[in-house]
Amino acid sequence: MARTALVTGGTRGIGAAISKALKAEGHNVAASYAGNDEAAAKFTEETGIKTYKWNVGSYEESKAGIAKVEEELGPIDIVVANAGITRDAPFHKMTPEQWQEVIDTNLTGVFNTVHPVWPGMRERGFGRIVVISSINGQKGQFAQVNYAATKAGDLGIVKSLAQEGAAKGITANAVCPGYIATEMVMAVPEKVREAIIGMIPTGRLGEPEEIARCVTFLASDDSGFINGSTISANGGQFFV
Repeated sequence: MARTALVTGGTRGIGAAISKALKAEGHNVAASYAGNDEAAAKFTEETGIKTYKWNVGSYEESKAGIAKVEEELGPIDIVVANAGITRDAPFHKMTPEQWQEVIDTNLTGVFNTVHPVWPGMRERGFGRIVVISSINGQKGQFAQVNYAATKAGDLGIVKSLAQEGAAKGITANAVCPGYIATEMVMAVPEKVREAIIGMIPTGRLGEPEEIARCVTFLASDDSGFINGSTISANGGQFFV
């Protein structure tokens, strides 16, 4: 069944793969982005997926952006909270600004994205919430106290929303990607990348499309009995 889906951070990397996969499933997809107008325009030109610009760290911007999506594409039944940033630094060098920026986008941004659509999902008796967390939210990571804290917090959000939404036909689940072959990962020095791959039992980086396939299943009608769960898509690097 075709539904309206919102993917935050949906024009690049894993988010772009998710947006395209949901469109291929027949959904009306809106991809939000924060600042890269050129990349967003190119993405729309290549895919036909409409893009919307707002800062997920702002509740008012998110609420207004979501209202515009629903006005143009219809009520949002699928939300993929994918938008995220890093501001890495060892803890003793981390600034309050680096901490707060990541909290605002990666953690508060999930609240700001889900909260405006929650009443409509409850009224219609259907909803799919998928939050993109991270392997580093499960195991922690050097120089990522801020990022790991947000991604661990995202899992708490999912588990709580799952309990609140279940009786209304709403599910909330998380995907925790390991190291994926995105622009960001491919830009690191080759020796560092080889070291990362050496820690992954499958011996390779994941592909964005592999994360997208996890999301399309969790967003489907067929996943109704899967709620409050986490899919760890990391090539066997870490087990919970």
